[in-house]
Order: sequence, then structure tokens, then C-alpha cells
Amino acid sequence: MQTGKPTWWDDAVAALSNDELLGEIVKKYPDGCLEGKGDLFQTTVRSIVGQQISVIASDAIWGRLVKMLGSVTPENVMKFTQEEIAACGLTRPKSSYIHGLAANSDLLLNQDWENMSDKEIKQHLIQFKGIGPWTAEMMLMFSFMRPDVFSVGDIGLVKAVKILAPQAESKDDVEEIAKRWSPYRTAASWYLWRMIDPVPVGY
Repeated sequence: MQTGKPTWWDDAVAALSNDELLGEIVKKYPDGCLEGKGDLFQTTVRSIVGQQISVIASDAIWGRLVKMLGSVTPENVMKFTQEEIAACGLTRPKSSYIHGLAANSDLLLNQDWENMSDKEIKQHLIQFKGIGPWTAEMMLMFSFMRPDVFSVGDIGLVKAVKILAPQAESKDDVEEIAKRWSPYRTAASWYLWRMIDPVPVGY
């Protein structure tokens, strides 16, 4: 698992700076970059916490969860009941997903990731309760640092693309427009999120 700035980031910024739609946004935010934490389990749990809620709410719940667990590891999760985890502000289903992932962490985590395609990783991840396409895509971006991921299930990304391209009415339209940023759709996503919220997204 890579940590810090992805090896391909500078190439992505150079390419996207020249894009008619996104170029000005890239130049507006010269600071910061996508940052890999190198911890798949923590990224998974953080993605689940963030499902369908605002960044502010997600950060608050995450802070309480980290305070309870210390480091977010399968072993530390299993020291607490689902009810205790839910008390951090999580819904009951989310706390059960986190518990279930901790209980099945060996199967979740121990894979030959380097030799798996984005599609193969996604198919592996979505077998687990609580990991749908959006969560798997966040993991591909923030844990695996795959350069060409775009999540059409992400409300913020769809909103940002529609601001740049008002003719994009459907999710299919949004996905079609996002193809222009390949092979760096992950970096494009990072800048699209910053259009909506200047605080960089991280999982």
C-alpha cells in the first residue's frame, strides 16, 4: 500500500491543468494532493462512516470512533460490542458492517492486490456487507491509489460535473464527461470535490 502522494500525481496535475473544463480548478488549488494512508482496514471503516452523510458529520463521528478504539484495527473493533460502536453516532447497520468486517478481516485484507485489476478488487470488496460500489471506489482511490477511478454514485462528484457541464442531466451523461479525464479520473475527482468543499477529502 502506497502512502503519501501517489507516484502518478504530478503527471495527473500536468495533464488536467490543460483540460478546458477542469484546468482552472486545478490551478486554483495548487496545494495538497490525494494522500494514501497505507491502511486498508482504516480506509474501509472510514468510508462506511462517511456513507450518505456530510463531510462534517462524518468527521465528527470518526473522531469519536478513533477516541474509543485508539487505532482503528480489527482487533480493537472486536473489543467493543456493536451497540458501543453505534454509540459514536453510527446507525445500527453501519456498526454491524464494521463489526462484520473486523470479524472477517483476514479474508478482506489478505489478497494479492498488486496483481489484481481495479475490477477484480472491486468484485472482491463488494462481497462484504457494508461495502457497495461507492465504498469500493473510495478504497480504490484512497487505499490502492489507483489513478483512473470515478464514482458516479458520489453525490459531490455528480454535482461538481453538472456545475462544469450544465448539459449533463443524467448520471450516464456525467460518466461520459468524466471519460475526458482518463487515465487520471482519481485526481480529477479530488479536484471536483474541492469545488464543492475546499477542505480536501480523505478516507
